[in-house]
Amino acid sequence: MKTKPYFSSVFAALCVIVAGCSVITAPYKATKGTIKGGIWLGKTTYKVGKVTYQVGATGTKVIYTIGKYTYVVAKAPFDWPLTNDIDTIDGLSPKEAIRQGKVKNSPYTVKGKKYYPMSVKKAQNYKQTGTASWYGYETRNKKGGRMTANGEAFNPNGLTAAHKHLPLPMYVKVTNLENRRSIIVRVNDRGPFPSDHNTKSGDRVIDLSMGAAKKIGFYKKGTARVRVEAIQIKGG
Repeated sequence: MKTKPYFSSVFAALCVIVAGCSVITAPYKATKGTIKGGIWLGKTTYKVGKVTYQVGATGTKVIYTIGKYTYVVAKAPFDWPLTNDIDTIDGLSPKEAIRQGKVKNSPYTVKGKKYYPMSVKKAQNYKQTGTASWYGYETRNKKGGRMTANGEAFNPNGLTAAHKHLPLPMYVKVTNLENRRSIIVRVNDRGPFPSDHNTKSGDRVIDLSMGAAKKIGFYKKGTARVRVEAIQIKGG
């Protein structure tokens, strides 16, 4: 997998504002083909709507819609820490693996345990039922921001997710089986992993961003029984 080149940081004064989108108030960059760069999987197809670009002094955010929801993708500043403590990715330090573009389905280690993400082909038919949790609250009051496992800026209010074994990035539909509400999320991070105070937390199938958990109604509860299934994104 070759590293995608960054958009040139031109037209710094231009700012395209999309109503309802989440904004990360920090330097940002976006890659060419950001939306199409995701892995289009599954038998159900969803069409990408309007795509705009928010240009700043150091790069560009890609802002797009899928159905009624708005998504924002931006590369994180390289000095931001990761959301999770990943030891290595493909035998490299996480930042070096991200820089070289060796993230998509490369093996990685967390606290000495090695994880092996599935192939793109296998992920095409991915569907799993289990427990979902959410993360992001712990980052809200920290200075600066956090980087996801594929180098994107983590926005706790966005519509993203972390998964231990899916290729990055890709899109999945998550349905809360307790109230039948569903959301499409961009999987761009790794987790959930066992915590020091709760080793069973690693058994959860997906970690949603705080914003996604609110959309499907389990933010206050903390966890929910969900169905996660790969989807295909068309356009963008």
